[in-house]
Amino acid sequence: MKRAFITGGGGFVGGYIVDQLLEKGVDCVVYGRNKYPKLSERGVSCIQGDIRNESLLSEAMQGVDTVFHVAALAGIWGTWQEYYEINVQGTENVIAACIKNAVPRCIYTSTPSVVFTGDDIVNGDENLPYATKFLCHYAKSKVMAEKLILQHNDISKNFLSCAIRPHLVWGPGDPHLIPRLLERGRQKQLKKIGNCQNMVDISYVENVADAHILAAYNLENSKTAAGNAYFISQGEPVNLWQWIDELFLQMDVPAIKGSIPFPVAYTIGSFLECFHRIFALENEPKMTRFVAEQLAKSHCFSIDKAVKDLHYKVRISTREGMKSLLTGEQYQ
Repeated sequence: MKRAFITGGGGFVGGYIVDQLLEKGVDCVVYGRNKYPKLSERGVSCIQGDIRNESLLSEAMQGVDTVFHVAALAGIWGTWQEYYEINVQGTENVIAACIKNAVPRCIYTSTPSVVFTGDDIVNGDENLPYATKFLCHYAKSKVMAEKLILQHNDISKNFLSCAIRPHLVWGPGDPHLIPRLLERGRQKQLKKIGNCQNMVDISYVENVADAHILAAYNLENSKTAAGNAYFISQGEPVNLWQWIDELFLQMDVPAIKGSIPFPVAYTIGSFLECFHRIFALENEPKMTRFVAEQLAKSHCFSIDKAVKDLHYKVRISTREGMKSLLTGEQYQ
């Protein structure tokens, strides 16, 4: 791997992938919607563009040997058209650009949500089938995109691909999970949902970046990862609400008071979704059915396949990651 192309390389996970690639002496081309002067100062070639622009994407990808397709529309609220255009058609454009430019390797950033059906998952593995019913456009679009990536894997055409499914990514610079929890906590808008016994996987961001790069080296060498998806996490599930309690304690956020039975939270979510749709409200409801399930159900996965095929290991423990999070500049 000499020259890598990273969609969404200016974002959270993408940024850490770029950091590790630069440390390994790999030239990087970042493709994203914004300008990234700090990356440019480090010698990264930054191209401002939208993955919905197939011609620009194809032109920008010239001369690379590995693509990390990290960019996606995240979140759980918005129009299907936007999720489809960015997450599905954008992935089609990435694949087409790879094939046009004879790029031999593509690593796709997926999500465990592609297999989540609303039931508890404990020690699930990659044999779990894709979900077929969805409570948010994000999960549906990611299923479609992951299928596209893996279906196009074809050694005879010299195009190898795989998917990385990190669960609840966090760490310094996180713009999503941690800030959202802290904001809800400080505003005293967060209630515990369900019996609070649900176990979930979490993934420290540097370990997630490691997994992507290990996958790239696998596709370059042994190629056993080709056509496969891999769950990635810390390897040790946490009790979700105990983890949040500890986070709030460390961050001087008021402790969560009160809880709501899961059926009540689910019903509230359903009502708020309808209310927002009827009145065409663009902001995300404070509760949705998908969020209620995510906060009340167990969802943890085996990383044995990643350990075996990618030689993945948890380089930074949850305790070490929490220290880094607490001392991160953005959280001081």
